Amino acid sequence: MPDFFSFINSVLWGSVMIYLLFGAGCWFTFRTGFVQFRYIRQFGKSLKNSIHPQPGGLTSFQSLCTSLAARVGSGNLAGVALAITTGGPRAVFWMWVAAFIGMATSFAECSLAQLYKERDVNGQFRGGPAWYMARGLGMRWMGVLFAVFLLIAYGIIFSGVQANAVARALSFSFDFPPLVTGIILAVFALLAITRGLHGVARLMQGFVPLMAIIWVLTSMVICVINIGQLPHVIWSIFESAFGWQEAAGGAAGYTLSQAITNGFQRSMFSNEAGMGSTPNAAAAAASWPPHPAAQGIVQMIGIFIDTLVICTASAMLILLAGNDTTYMPLEGIQLIQKAMRVLMGSWGAEFVTLVVILFAFSSIVANYIYAENNLFFLRLNTPKAIWCLRICTFATVIGGTLLSLPLMWQLADIIMA
Repeated sequence: MPDFFSFINSVLWGSVMIYLLFGAGCWFTFRTGFVQFRYIRQFGKSLKNSIHPQPGGLTSFQSLCTSLAARVGSGNLAGVALAITTGGPRAVFWMWVAAFIGMATSFAECSLAQLYKERDVNGQFRGGPAWYMARGLGMRWMGVLFAVFLLIAYGIIFSGVQANAVARALSFSFDFPPLVTGIILAVFALLAITRGLHGVARLMQGFVPLMAIIWVLTSMVICVINIGQLPHVIWSIFESAFGWQEAAGGAAGYTLSQAITNGFQRSMFSNEAGMGSTPNAAAAAASWPPHPAAQGIVQMIGIFIDTLVICTASAMLILLAGNDTTYMPLEGIQLIQKAMRVLMGSWGAEFVTLVVILFAFSSIVANYIYAENNLFFLRLNTPKAIWCLRICTFATVIGGTLLSLPLMWQLADIIMA
């Protein structure tokens, strides 16, 4: 069975999804006049406007924090580590490329979410790709299909991936039983998701900035301490980006393909551009100024923070640790824990464990909110259906701690595609 999933994953991500995502991102980039570059100076102003409260929905800042909660998960730690071990330093470069291209895609999908959103019976804004497929394209069947896949991906599979990272981190640092980790994490996640959309948004408004600042500041301090090695690390990313080193040996095509694939995969899993997830949070906002593009710009900031700041910080730590970690037989989160032990001493792994718990918990909660939102589109927003989804999420968090890391990522990549 793992071989089957590996085959499907290689077919989808070996060519199909890379071309589709790259093509869509380039198309949106050109059609919007390079919106991600034209409006980069407006990011500060957009963030300031995002805290402006409006009746009938979340503030844009709450929407941004909710989407960041889903984005900033184990993909920012374990996913980056996996990309570097399989694609080398060059994978970081292609992760950046995917992020810049993805910013235009995110702008488009989140602006559309604002354009085609609607109010539910409680006066709360609801929207996302399923809505604009149905109302914009007139293809409700496509919206239903998308909503079902998103329910499976975000209500079930992705929560298991996050739980798997937490279980591995605790097992590596404290030899903590994975099953116990799963049960505790599932209980806390269940307590959070029962607060509903507004309750989760208020929680994430304070939670997400705090955990991001902790990780980025720690990474910056370590980079300053190791400032002498930093130019070499940055050069290794660009030097190897196009496979020039391997060209003489005839291996450039294969290794470059690996790097591009892994860079795009991990960037997509982390920042979620083009996946149709972030628009579910974007639609819930009552934007200021009241224009669909305002929320598109705010959500572009989310990709910038997620990939170009947080993922880059993780990559720098792994590469600064050097051969002591890069070539060790470790997987995902355990690799970055080892890197932090090399850079920070014995308590480095424990610090990573704390960070991954925060990242994964916030991601599980926000993922559930996305899934629940699509129950409304499917007209299954009854108390019984909502509690069924909550129980499925609860069970998946526990089950995800018991599966192998490669299998969990393969399932996540297939569903994401």
